[in-house]
Amino acid sequence: MHGLSSITGILQVLLFIYVSCSCTSGAKEKDQAPSKLRVITYNVWYGFTKAPERKEPWLAWMKEQRPDVVSLQELNQYSPETLAADAKAYGHDYSALLKQEGFPTGITSRYPIEDIKRITEGFHHGLIRARIQQIYYYVIHLHPSNWETRKVEIDQILQDISSLPPNSKVILAGDFNTFSPLDSAYYKHNRLEPFFKDRDVQFNEKNLNDGTLDYSVIEEVMNFGLVDLEASLRKFTYKFTGSFPTLVEKEGEHGDQRRLDYIFTTKNLSNKVIRAEIISNDTTLYLSDHLPVMVDFSLP
Repeated sequence: MHGLSSITGILQVLLFIYVSCSCTSGAKEKDQAPSKLRVITYNVWYGFTKAPERKEPWLAWMKEQRPDVVSLQELNQYSPETLAADAKAYGHDYSALLKQEGFPTGITSRYPIEDIKRITEGFHHGLIRARIQQIYYYVIHLHPSNWETRKVEIDQILQDISSLPPNSKVILAGDFNTFSPLDSAYYKHNRLEPFFKDRDVQFNEKNLNDGTLDYSVIEEVMNFGLVDLEASLRKFTYKFTGSFPTLVEKEGEHGDQRRLDYIFTTKNLSNKVIRAEIISNDTTLYLSDHLPVMVDFSLP
């Protein structure tokens, strides 16, 4: 009996050590910086309210991608609880919603989200800034139909970046609703100008800048020193892929293919990118009216 109780005692000690180590290991996994990082930005078209049947396939697709951080736009009719449930479905324990009215943005993460800053004043849709694993994320959704307003919004964002500690790592991810000079060669067909001219007249919008596509907003981001990751990794075999519109059926005319969704980073992150692309396939072409942008980093 004495020998048996001794063995039992030893087993209990070993079990305690194993559980303690397991818990500590799990905690460290949550806290330690990842060696690889996958970021996705996705405009999900009115929060699936226009096509609720697409939400489950979207969640399944997101789970397959195993992202670490996700920037989301158009979370219409979402609550913090709804976003948290969606995030949980693809493996994220952390999420933050900008607001509950209009066209909210949101961010979800595998890692804790810290230093959350929500700004609505001076922005059409609003802005979330948050820090995750020592990287500052800006969830972007600029004005959909006025280039001058977009200019004001991006000026505020760049000013906020300037207020961060020196050499901060920064990622801007979202729907910029505007054009990059790096894509200008793909718009020489001149099919977009008549489309936007009609909208400007019919809806009193301000899409065109003196009758032409506006590149000034993205130029300002690039001049600030931020890097357009998808464009930076293009090879000589590259064929233009716009992020909008997709093959989702919508009322009205939506114009020719164009790139509106971007992920920009500071140079101290851009040299760690191993993949950056707009994901266009038979699944994503039908999940939303925008395509997702995915970026993979290899971090030392």
